[in-house]
Amino acid sequence: MLDKAEVLGESLERCREYLHLLARLHLDHRLQGKLDPADIVQQTLMRAHEKRSQFRGRTDAELTAWLRQILVNNLAEAVRRFGAESRDVARERSLEASLEESSARLESWLAADQSSPSQRFMRQEQGIRLADALAELPDDQRRAVELHHLKGYSVAEVGELMDRSRPAVVGLLFRGLKKLRQLLKDQESVDV
Repeated sequence: MLDKAEVLGESLERCREYLHLLARLHLDHRLQGKLDPADIVQQTLMRAHEKRSQFRGRTDAELTAWLRQILVNNLAEAVRRFGAESRDVARERSLEASLEESSARLESWLAADQSSPSQRFMRQEQGIRLADALAELPDDQRRAVELHHLKGYSVAEVGELMDRSRPAVVGLLFRGLKKLRQLLKDQESVDV
């Protein structure tokens, strides 16, 4: 039988790709190349493990909210550490709001107006599965899907950011979403 610490440890590990997705979406462009999102996620999970006695939640949704807050703090600390900006409380609040917005966009992309506790749990589970599936896509497809569907950029803006033509971006999105659906379907069949 697992003790509470082991259960929390397993829950933290299940959130790794979800946190990695959020870190990729919000890593300050000035820090790209200086800092790997995987490092921020590892630091977030280590800090969560160290501070596990402070976690008072009981649900997966509360756990992911707690982890998102630790992630925001780590991202803001990285911005300060690399000297990209001096401490700016408004910037940190903006980062937190941006992370919450992406999390909400992810949830709304997964499901329409679901509000019962079991439906919220299912949405949370879907978010983790989506992050796991996104991590399996080829980098260019993953980036196009994240920029367009999770950050809300237009196809033209994605093309500019990725230095690709509009038809190339449309192709990346088509192939990425097709592969993503298959990965999610495969995950679902394994869980049944």
